[in-house]
Amino acid sequence: MRKIEELLHEYGLSHQNPTNKLIHWVCVPAIFFSIVGLVFSIPTGPLPEYLGLLGSFANWATIALFLVLVYYITLSAPLALGMFLFSAICLALANFLSIIFPGKLWLISLGIFIISWIIQFYGHKIEGKKPSFLKDVQFLLIGPAWLMHFIYKRLGLAY
Repeated sequence: MRKIEELLHEYGLSHQNPTNKLIHWVCVPAIFFSIVGLVFSIPTGPLPEYLGLLGSFANWATIALFLVLVYYITLSAPLALGMFLFSAICLALANFLSIIFPGKLWLISLGIFIISWIIQFYGHKIEGKKPSFLKDVQFLLIGPAWLMHFIYKRLGLAY
């Protein structure tokens, strides 16, 4: 069995309850976005002129997402592509919110982060099992890939 399949299987063991699964379909993407928003909010300082061409996408979130995507590529190139698309959406939404609500993205992201984690822990209380990341921190990145693999299955795509 490939490493990605083992990780997805192990993650799935603590996500069997339908209510907990539904909660994860909402909260895992929300948490992923909120982290992108929080990291996006870290000031970059003045950028060299040649990086100015990248506009507001030349920031810490872009760098962090690049590193996250490298991790996903090591597990599964097809899943990494899906996570790249989702990451790009999160980055674009963070950029949009930073324009619409100047200086407030960090506050919006923090609120989403806190509320989503509270709901996630409630889901695990219903499930009767601890979150997987308490056993291994890499499961914080496996959660979004776990959801993406269901999308791939639904579309009949290999992951």
